[in-house]
Amino acid sequence: MSNISKLIEELCPDGVEFVEISSIAVRNKGISITAAKMKKMIVTNGAIRLFAAGQNFIDTSDQYVDASKIIDTPSIIVKSRGHIGFEYYDKQFQHKSEMWSYEIISDAVNIKFVYYYLLSKSRYFQDLARATSVKLPQLSVKDTDNFRIPVPPLAVQEEIVRILDRFTLLEAELEAELEARTKQYTFYRNFIVTEHYDKYPLEKIENLCSFLNGKAHEKFEDEFGSAVLVTAGFISSSGVKKRCISTENIQSPLKDRSVCLVMSDLPNGKALAKAAYISDGYGFALNQRVCALNSLDESKLKPRYLYYFMNRNRQLLKYDSKQYQTHLKKDYFMRVKIPVPPLEEQERIVDILDRFDALVNDISSGLPAEIAARRTQYEHYRDQLLTFKELEPAGS
Repeated sequence: MSNISKLIEELCPDGVEFVEISSIAVRNKGISITAAKMKKMIVTNGAIRLFAAGQNFIDTSDQYVDASKIIDTPSIIVKSRGHIGFEYYDKQFQHKSEMWSYEIISDAVNIKFVYYYLLSKSRYFQDLARATSVKLPQLSVKDTDNFRIPVPPLAVQEEIVRILDRFTLLEAELEAELEARTKQYTFYRNFIVTEHYDKYPLEKIENLCSFLNGKAHEKFEDEFGSAVLVTAGFISSSGVKKRCISTENIQSPLKDRSVCLVMSDLPNGKALAKAAYISDGYGFALNQRVCALNSLDESKLKPRYLYYFMNRNRQLLKYDSKQYQTHLKKDYFMRVKIPVPPLEEQERIVDILDRFDALVNDISSGLPAEIAARRTQYEHYRDQLLTFKELEPAGS
């Protein structure tokens, strides 16, 4: 920061010029293509990346993409519909037609500086997209073409890019470590679960738990409601997505120490039978596509132990159709068999897995907390670095 301050004081003490993106960049159009066709174009380690909405993309090759439409210059991709955002890419690529991209044509502008500046204004563009589109958030071309950005001297831009690149690399390293630890945790959890199926007698869930099915609550959703609606999205995103409802509209309140599971999921099956543990049932309601299990006798079956043995249970996953939306029935859950060791052994297993779980999932501790802290620090410094006084017009 001190080096940046010195550069600004030396090179642009009175402020910097602001210009429209269209004056420093060429806008490239995308190609018209369906999701079904994209699936047929996938090439493992293909040299051309094809971007779709949100965070979706495929890698393909020039046998599927018209060579004249391949973009091979470093560019900023505008995610303009639904998920609003920006992505920098410096290899061969294309994108769907509802998106567009910019390549810089000015020698006085560093493209990654523009990218970082646009990232810092993501909230502005997201609010704009929601305000101008009734159904799905959407930007128009003029929203970015006419957007004005600061253009400090190139030396200042390059130093800012250097600093923000370092922050980005650190975050990527932490996320890679989290991914590795998550794989390690998943392997160890599966090992413990499998091992105990061979050690202890198996009992059916119907003899161990009560079952609660969710109800439709959509019409009662309220941004300012005081109760949390447990949806399939809530579970599959580890509790990140929470939808609120009014307490008077709760049709299926959860008990303390409930184990919630996704009953219905789309063909990718990634959330099917995924579990969440609700340690405090107050203020929680259960939505459709989700069910809850509660131990009938906690002196025999610990709820937290139940959670680990039901999460993505293979006896449930065998029902995944992999063709259309899979619906798990109550009977499927009640027929599942799990080992029931003595309470001391259940507590030992829970203690081991809880420590792993906190490392990879807990947003108040472990790696997720460190990543969140680094991201907050990064955004703070990024916003400071990218705040410039506009140069007064000559003669004013």
